[in-house]
This record gives sequence, C-alpha cells and structure tokens, in this order.
Amino acid sequence: MGAAMGPLLLWLQDVAAVTLLRARRTLLRAAILFCVLVLLLWVSIFLYGSFYYSYMPSVSFSTPVHFYYRTDCDVSDSALCSFPMANVSLLKNGRDQVMMPGQAYRISLELEMPESPVNEQLGMFMVKMSCYTTDGTVVQSVSRSTMLHYRSNLLQTMSTLLFSPLLLTGVSEQKQLIEVELFPDFKSNLYQPAFGAVIEIQSRRVQIYSAQLRIHAFFTGIRYLLHNFPVMSAIVGVASNFTFLSVTVLFSYLQFIWGGLYPPEQVRVKVRPSVSEEGRKASTTHYGGDNSELADPPQRPKQTCRNKGELDTPSAIGTEDLNHLQEDEAGKNMNLKHKKNRIRQL
Repeated sequence: MGAAMGPLLLWLQDVAAVTLLRARRTLLRAAILFCVLVLLLWVSIFLYGSFYYSYMPSVSFSTPVHFYYRTDCDVSDSALCSFPMANVSLLKNGRDQVMMPGQAYRISLELEMPESPVNEQLGMFMVKMSCYTTDGTVVQSVSRSTMLHYRSNLLQTMSTLLFSPLLLTGVSEQKQLIEVELFPDFKSNLYQPAFGAVIEIQSRRVQIYSAQLRIHAFFTGIRYLLHNFPVMSAIVGVASNFTFLSVTVLFSYLQFIWGGLYPPEQVRVKVRPSVSEEGRKASTTHYGGDNSELADPPQRPKQTCRNKGELDTPSAIGTEDLNHLQEDEAGKNMNLKHKKNRIRQL
C-alpha cells in the first residue's frame, strides 16, 4: 500500500508545484497589468488637467477701486477740487493677465453710494474708463452715464420706519448699489494687451462709499461646455486620453513582441529542374528483350530562333544534348540489326 502511494504523492506534488507556478505567473501578470492601467489613468488625468488649466481663462475677476482727487483748491466744502480718479491693474497677482486675448468679457463698475441729499441733487454723472498697455498707449476707452434710483419722500419715510431697528443697530444702511456696465463685449488684443485701466468719475460733488471693478467672461463653444458641464467634460476628456494611450501602448507591445501587428509571410521559392536534368532522366529509358518493341525515343528539344530566320547551330547545343542524340541513333541501329537477324532465321 505504501509503495502504491509513493507515485501518487509524487504526482500530486508535481501538480501542486505546476499549479503554484502558474498562479504566481498569473498574479504577476495581473499586478503588472494593474500598474500599467493605473499609470495610464494618472497620465490621462494629468493631461486633461493641464489642458483645462491652459485653455480655460478665469471666469470672473473682482478688484477694489480706490479713488483719489485733489484737495488743494479754494472752493466750498461740498465740492471737490478735481474729478475722482483711480488706476486699476488688470494683472492677477501682479504677473498673469486677467483677460485672455480673443475671449469676450463683460466689464462693469459697482458704486456703493449713500442716499444723501447731495447725491439726490446730483442727478446724472459720467463714468469714464480707459484701458492702456505697458507703454501707456490707450487701446480702448468708453464713457457711461448713471445716477441714483429715484425714491419718493413717502417711500423713504416708510422704509425708514420699517427698517428703523436695523438702521439703529447698524445692520443696515441707507445706501444704494449702482452698477455701471462699461464694456459689454471687451476683447483684449493679442499684440497690445491691456495691463491697466484708469477710471474717472466726472463729477466734483459725488459721494461714494466704495467701488468694485468686476470682469466676467462669456464662454462659447468648447469653453462653454467645459464651464457649464465640468463633470461630463472631465469624464469624456479623461476617457479619450486613456483610450488613446492604451491603444498606443498595445501597438508598442505588439511591435516589441511579434515584430508588428501582422507576422511576416514566409516566401517559398520553387526551383524548376534544368534542361540537362531532363535529358539525363530521358536517357535512362531501357528497352525490352527479343520480342519487345522499341519504345518511342524522347522528343528532341525544339530549336529556338535567336535571330529572325536563323536556327541554333550544333555548337550552340550543350554536350549533354549531343550525347543524348547519339544514344538515340545507337538504339535505332540495334533495333534494325535485330530485325534483320530474325528475317534471316525465317
């Protein structure tokens, strides 16, 4: 019984060893495939992020506007010596341009103004904005008019009574937020980009709490899809990059392993026998006994014309062909002698 179990145990040991080796190879291939897929996915995400960062401009930009004016003139206390002006930089962090060349932007100015008697009596006033380049050249300039929204005395009294608790605690103030649209469709020039702007309030009696310059981009085409559908655009972009990289890696693997997508075809050349070999085969024909008939001799090779009207000379025929012809003549002579001897015997 123990002698019979020995080969069985050896066979089971060999099967276990082979199975373990195959499992190790399978796990190694799976690990390599998983690492390659993770690397391709990471590269796809990196490529899409780089494209999005370089292709998509800033959606909106806001910066405070600080006005300055002259106060060294001899005028009444209710008037300023000059128009309030402000110089605003159109660079993000002092280095990057806010507006990408060729992209449409909406530029507006928000003025926070108190509902004071001076502003109510001010009426309409002009707001001017001039964009300039690094050398100070003005590329675009625009002027817009604005004023406070009208509110009657009765409405102001009711509003004051209604919001008196908030007004007394300082949570709310009697002010209005005026938005002035300066450029509805501003496009920066590629060769002369705007690096700054000068904003001027053309009124010496205006009273302003604060001001904000806002720049908002209007996207079209691919930028519109990237901005309004970011998740779907990210999925499509990453999947496209992953597919392209996977196909490239697959073709590279096939080129490295097989030498190409299709293996090279094996060309077989069939060598035809020469004329001398055919003559040798024909010359090996044997004849029968006394009563045997003479077999038909092999046909003489056809003569080919080298030139028009000329045949090949005997010197042009190979020596092997001449030997073959001589053997045929000898065979014929022997056949004639055999027939004559039979006639004499009769």
